Amino acid sequence: MSANPGFPPLTWLYAPGDRPEVVGKALDSGADVVLVDLEDAVAPDRKGYARAATAERLTEIPPVPVHVRVNALDSPWAQDDLEALAALPGLSGLRLPKVTSASDVVRVAKRATPAGGGTVALYALLETALGVERAFDIATAHPAVRGIALGESDLRADLGVREDRGLDWSRARMVVAARAAALPPPSQSVYPDTRDLEGLAASCAHGRALGFLGRAAIHPRQLPVIESAYAPTGDEIFRAEEIIKAAAREQGAQALPDGRFIDTAVVREAYLTLSLARRRR
Repeated sequence: MSANPGFPPLTWLYAPGDRPEVVGKALDSGADVVLVDLEDAVAPDRKGYARAATAERLTEIPPVPVHVRVNALDSPWAQDDLEALAALPGLSGLRLPKVTSASDVVRVAKRATPAGGGTVALYALLETALGVERAFDIATAHPAVRGIALGESDLRADLGVREDRGLDWSRARMVVAARAAALPPPSQSVYPDTRDLEGLAASCAHGRALGFLGRAAIHPRQLPVIESAYAPTGDEIFRAEEIIKAAAREQGAQALPDGRFIDTAVVREAYLTLSLARRRR
């Protein structure tokens, strides 16, 4: 079951843009957000068809938010993607792959103009060492930026990383840059083995410990695992309720009877915990 409107999304499901039937199934999968992919999942000779099929679907508002990952900004397809999709009423956001500078984002923001004016929400994917180094600049490049995230497959190749833990510094960098830019916590990159659900759960637990919130998926079977990994436990909910009750009784920093110290940041985190807990109610 997907999140209620106004609650933080935890699951983001990719679907190839040149397979409308798969996109339709993704919309019914329970994912909080569907990510229609025009880039890596689509062969060059299918780019035009994928764009047209996606544009046709987004002429109406879908049952859940739909973001589209357009082609790389330096590719021959990116401009056509932006022109075809930016003004459609069913589009909730554009995912920009391989962003390496603030100017990349600003250039898209100038082109991506919805029918009612303004700029469509932009999400920058950082997939190279240069992009990671410029994470904060990219996150603050334009008011239309609503989030940043890693593209770990490309980044792993760019860095020559052989073990998963070799990406932890880059992951932490994303979390810090997003927070510093007053953006939501980034979602984790996809877990490529769709049958290794135990590995996915362990990876999600590690991502949550690093400060991520939610995760992109490439198969519906991954969604319940991600949801469960990021949903607050009963103990976390109880502690959050205690904190909020204490904050309501007395303003400012204080200590609970058991010695736990609470301040504004702790209270803010407690409200997020309860918001996540209410997702299915």
